[in-house]
Amino acid sequence: MLDIKFIREHADDIKEAIKNKRIDLDLDELLEVDRKRAVLLREEELFNQQKNELNDEISKIKNEAERKALVEKGRALREPDSEKFNAVKEKFDELMVRVPTIPSPDTPIGKGEEDNKEVFRWSEPKKFNFEPKTHIELGKSLDILDFDKGAKVGGFRGYYVKNDGALLIMGIMMYALQKMVSKGFRPMIPPTLVKGFALFGSGYFKGLEYNPEVDEIYQVATSDKEATGEASKDKKFLVGTAEPSLLAYFSDETLLRQELPIRVCGYSQCYRSEIGSYSKDVKGLYRVHEFMKIEQVVVAEADIEKANRLQDEMTGISGEMHEELGLPYRRLQICTGDMSPGKYRAFDIEAWLPGMKRWAETGSASNFLDWQSRRLNVKYADALGEKRYAYLLNNTALPSPRTFIAILENYQTKEGNVVVPEVLRKYLGKEIITPLS
Repeated sequence: MLDIKFIREHADDIKEAIKNKRIDLDLDELLEVDRKRAVLLREEELFNQQKNELNDEISKIKNEAERKALVEKGRALREPDSEKFNAVKEKFDELMVRVPTIPSPDTPIGKGEEDNKEVFRWSEPKKFNFEPKTHIELGKSLDILDFDKGAKVGGFRGYYVKNDGALLIMGIMMYALQKMVSKGFRPMIPPTLVKGFALFGSGYFKGLEYNPEVDEIYQVATSDKEATGEASKDKKFLVGTAEPSLLAYFSDETLLRQELPIRVCGYSQCYRSEIGSYSKDVKGLYRVHEFMKIEQVVVAEADIEKANRLQDEMTGISGEMHEELGLPYRRLQICTGDMSPGKYRAFDIEAWLPGMKRWAETGSASNFLDWQSRRLNVKYADALGEKRYAYLLNNTALPSPRTFIAILENYQTKEGNVVVPEVLRKYLGKEIITPLS
């Protein structure tokens, strides 16, 4: 969410951002609603001011006739139309949440993912002297994945990871967590069941409220109870990443500039309804409803150059892990048409999957400037003691399923075994995964 004063002063730039990000929003309509809101707000403020002044006068006057005259004068004041103001404010809020951040100057202009720009590549896709298998085939032959039982128990996109597969996938998570700690990130295991404000604040609701038709979020149907035993009025949701929980940890806080940047990383189970992808990647681990992930989050001071350097640092750590795992990868800079409204600058990391013969997103790094912090009310006191909204950044350290896929498919042998990357061997206690005897 942007400041309305900034929106008024940069209307042309925001209109360009609306066009380039392909957002359904008429900025002129918002500005007109804002003008109506301002008029009604002034009327209400004037009414309250006059009412308070009369009350002060009445309290000082002892003459009963004069007092009655002032009371009648107060009754004659024209009370603002609260229903009209509430209707205008509701429309204003609805339009405001759709206003995008103006993207960075180096963000490519484009219509969709096909216009994302490759800016870096490490290693080339491995060439095999045999036809590489998919992770689905390897998972079955090595007895480390079971999709049939997963669908039976968990439904569509359900799966079991078992035997050496379970050790491998947990090894990926522990390796990523320890790497982040070594880079100065504080580890957290945040809540995965959260209130709506955390998801709205981080931008995972496309509007003011949860909309099951467009938001790929699971809402928990069972009502909760407060400590008093009363039914809770808060709706609860399952997070799709640790990002909302980590950001909400700092909500309504005023930090000190000398504390920044604050670097945290979170391990969490992640849940995604994938309602927009019901017909895509229906087999295997590539697109699933639940998985594990290590997420990076940084709270930074309001300095674009510093924020960009922090974002580059975060993507660099993810790249370093791909290299230590021996996974060919590329970094894409996300174009305007593939960028969500709040993002200022964004990158994806994609690893090569030889069995599936495709690049797969294994990370996404986003710089939101103060778009999220205004929603979550995350501030800091600058050198002069003035309160400013912090800049918030996030990036995937490593996700479990696609990193798991990439390792299986890149490290497979002609015999159908899988060599364990050296950095993960301590978690499995072996160098190669073979079928169970």
